[in-house]
Amino acid sequence: MSKKEAPLTALEDFLPNHSYPLIEPFLHQYNVHLTITRSRKTILGDYRNAVAGKSHRITVNGNLNRYSFLITLLHELAHLVTFIRFGNTVASHGKEWKNHFGDILHQFLQSDLFPGDVKTQLIRSIKNPAASSCADTNLMRVLRRYDHLPEGVCLIEDLSEGLLFKIGKDRIFKFKKKLRKRIQALELATGKTYLFSPVYEVMRHDI
Repeated sequence: MSKKEAPLTALEDFLPNHSYPLIEPFLHQYNVHLTITRSRKTILGDYRNAVAGKSHRITVNGNLNRYSFLITLLHELAHLVTFIRFGNTVASHGKEWKNHFGDILHQFLQSDLFPGDVKTQLIRSIKNPAASSCADTNLMRVLRRYDHLPEGVCLIEDLSEGLLFKIGKDRIFKFKKKLRKRIQALELATGKTYLFSPVYEVMRHDI
């Protein structure tokens, strides 16, 4: 399925209640071309700077829950603001981006947009935000509470040692043990050991 471009008014279907009026000025001020896409496994959102008369372009995965969608959109807007000020002279997720993301996020935290647990975790991470919410395990764990997972899907950390799980169409793994920050699992078909984020989504596999 190709990317689906969304009119600005359609954004309210993807955002937390009452957050659209705060987002709209950013999109108009910076002339953002926003596209809502299908699920992508490697990224939640993306920013491309304006070139050759084209608009700044932001994409966000449309399968995210409302709070994850908003946080991802703010993440990409921070990239836009950082580019306008510094161009390509600074690191993608360096201190300049972290400062802009923190400033933008702070504005949204002033309003009652996020549930208490999400807001608390955002406040904890605002001084040193991760390169993506996926990289912030504690934030991801809280945001997952608001996902509507298909039957049989769970976070790998919710499984017990020795249980089997599946990723993709037919890759079956055995949960070996929990490490400090990762979970070690054995792929049955290859005998190879892999490390997973504890908040990685997997399918339970019962024999």
